[in-house]
Amino acid sequence: MSNKLTLYYSQGACALGPQIALREAGLDFDLVRVNLKEHKLHESGEDYYKIAPKGAVPALRLPNGEVLTEGPAIMQWIADQAPTKKLAPANGTLERSRLQEHLNYITSELHKGTGMLFNQDMPADFRKFWKERVTKKYAYIDEVLAQKPYLMGKEFTVADGYLYNVTRWTNYDSIKLETGHLKNLQGFMQRMAERPAVQAALKAEGIAA
Repeated sequence: MSNKLTLYYSQGACALGPQIALREAGLDFDLVRVNLKEHKLHESGEDYYKIAPKGAVPALRLPNGEVLTEGPAIMQWIADQAPTKKLAPANGTLERSRLQEHLNYITSELHKGTGMLFNQDMPADFRKFWKERVTKKYAYIDEVLAQKPYLMGKEFTVADGYLYNVTRWTNYDSIKLETGHLKNLQGFMQRMAERPAVQAALKAEGIAA
């Protein structure tokens, strides 16, 4: 059994945030690509359900063989393995709860909200309504970023990697969610794109910056 971490991902999907966290933390890990249409590993063809019964990415295999799923849980676990990097506030503090507040908002309002727009069978009138709804959710984040470079303040945390991951989808041709007027959010995305860990994560997944 490998003593390294293994992150299972699908290109451009929601494992980008955890991969950024791993790189920011300086942890040693392997990347394994998953074909989500067939639920098999891209290279070996192994049944992905046998690794992660939920069938979704991200999944993180730990050195002891256990597999952790759900992005926010994975990212917080990663942060706790490298406390000196300050990727998350200490457990039991109000600031940690604030981080979880951001992670939950990104999950429920941005990740799920934006993700629904990948459905090209969505009726046009509902699609228009949903885009307006999700744009308002991003507008809240724009307000949060008005006075600080990152969600929690001056320093990067794992919540920022998750926000970057999901916000990238708004520019996809299949989604085309207008966020250009949200200047604070756009500034955040530019700052994130300049981080070496982000650049390395995009390169590893074969994604253009």
